[in-house]
Amino acid sequence: MSSISAVKAIQTINDTGVRIISSNQISILLDIKNKNTVYKLIQRLEKYKLITRVAQGKYIVTGSNISDFEIANTIYPKSYVSFESALNFYGILSQFPYTITSATLNKSFKTESLGKEHEFSHISAKMFWGYQKTDNFLIATPEKAFIDTLYLKSKGIRKIDIDELKLTELNKNTFFEMAKDINYYPFQKIIKKIKL
Repeated sequence: MSSISAVKAIQTINDTGVRIISSNQISILLDIKNKNTVYKLIQRLEKYKLITRVAQGKYIVTGSNISDFEIANTIYPKSYVSFESALNFYGILSQFPYTITSATLNKSFKTESLGKEHEFSHISAKMFWGYQKTDNFLIATPEKAFIDTLYLKSKGIRKIDIDELKLTELNKNTFFEMAKDINYYPFQKIIKKIKL
């Protein structure tokens, strides 16, 4: 199937119902073993605006309804939406952040995809918990999003004005239960000042 047309290729892709597809998935789905052939087909699909690149080797199928948060998860699979984006999502932070913020096990970095800026902040494996799947994307729970933010604040990596947050949206018991196990003095010093 090396000479498959762009139209036939997108019909086959659409038949699967996928909204985000990788170059490797395209290779398997269309039974194309030659990497150069796959690359040229992807170029044609992009040229005809049948797919749009969102990250290295990952594409959105045109017509798919994909949220900014899903795109964030796609850019860095080992990540979940957190910090300002999650706090805003839950109504804790009223100011809408321009940048989509996520926590990741990978190294910190910023990138742009489909006109939106994405920021990924590294957290250690021992902090990589407290997230859930919502509407096809992974996002920190309200309490964990606040903890993630305070943790990076305690390390001098992030700034946030706690007085501007609507902390009544948090579950007090859940928050303090989560926070007590984080053995980092500067973090615990901030936690002692939090009034819920």
